[in-house]
Parts: sequence; structure tokens; C-alpha cells
Amino acid sequence: MEWIEVKDSKDIENLLDKFGGFHDSCLKELYMWTDSYVDENLSMGVSPELDTNVRILFQRQFRDPSAIELLFEGVTQFHIVPSPINYDSIIYDAKLILHKGLFYWADAYDWEPEDYSLHTNSWISAKSLKWRDASSWMGKQNRYGVINKE
Repeated sequence: MEWIEVKDSKDIENLLDKFGGFHDSCLKELYMWTDSYVDENLSMGVSPELDTNVRILFQRQFRDPSAIELLFEGVTQFHIVPSPINYDSIIYDAKLILHKGLFYWADAYDWEPEDYSLHTNSWISAKSLKWRDASSWMGKQNRYGVINKE
């Protein structure tokens, strides 16, 4: 699975076309990490850069591809709103744009970067974006880690 860099609006349009605008998809799982750490001597290591990164796995009810993974590097904002009880988690359409030098993805086509104060949508913004076909990752199985229910 090779990463494809999204560089401009044309790449965004191609990705949205390839994945059907995220129609009838779901956010299956995500993984977030930073470059910050504490070593064996309990010393803290931190980066002066935007060091938050997020990988998100989406699956959908169509083929070619059935699943994709987005890699957001240099994350500047990240907001997830879980579906309430008795509501589904289906994404009917999504927005993916390049705005003021940042890539934005949101779980609704009518979402706008300047109008996120209501906090009703899941969305993310980052300095860079890559994607890859993850169609071999269909089904219920977790791909980013084992869930230990002890």
C-alpha cells in the first residue's frame, strides 16, 4: 500500500472522485501520535514543530476502493463528535479542501472552516495529507491495535 501525496485542489478532486465523496462510508478507526516522548531516564523529548499526526481508516459500501486510509501530518486542529445513541455513523458526504495552506476534512459537505463553533461535525486540519487504498482492510477487525478488554 503506497502513499499518494495530496498537493493541490486537483489532487483533492481526484481523491473525492475515487472514493465517491465518502458517500455511504464510515470512519472505522483512527490512530494519533506525536514526536513527544519520555525516555528510560525519564527525560522528556519534544519537538518544536507541528508534531501531531493522524491516520484514519474509512470503509465504504462500494468497490475500487472499498477502504482508504488518510494520513494527516502536522495536525493543527482535530475534532471528533461520536454519533449519539440510536443514531448511525454513516457519512453521507464529506468535505475535503485546501484552505489557507491547510488541508481540511469534515464529515459533512456543507461544513466550512470558519463556521465550526457549533461542534456538530467531526473534522481535522493539517499541513499535509496523503492517502492510500486500504481495500484489504475491510470488516470489523481493528487494524491500528489490539483492544485489550481486561
